Amino acid sequence: MDCRAVLREADFQFQKQNFRTAEEFYTKFIHICTEGEWKNKCCAEDLANAYNNRGQIKYLRVDFYEAMDDYTLAIQNKEDFEVPYYNRGLIHYRLGFFDQAFEDFKKTLTLNPDFKDARLSLEQTLIDKNEKESRGY
Repeated sequence: MDCRAVLREADFQFQKQNFRTAEEFYTKFIHICTEGEWKNKCCAEDLANAYNNRGQIKYLRVDFYEAMDDYTLAIQNKEDFEVPYYNRGLIHYRLGFFDQAFEDFKKTLTLNPDFKDARLSLEQTLIDKNEKESRGY
């Protein structure tokens, strides 16, 4: 199975919400692109999507730190991909890392000013950060 077929299967399984299988295929695709026979030949956008989607699976499992690692790798492969910034921001927010969440949401909006959920998340982050500071935390 070539790398494109692996990615197609990963995406298919992801869409069907077969997350364990999708994660295995995303991991296989990532391995092929970063260490295997296609090393440095895969499209940066495909690799970024694979990392982002694998991060989503980890997020759904509540493996937040592993998910953030994948979102960061997605960003490293395609710096103008707003979705992993947003996804990583959500985790930072949930963990109470408001400054990091703010930066991720701000970057998301720099890349895509029409990203409504990022704008709402940024506003909520500021509200919660100010409330936390007012309580002396």
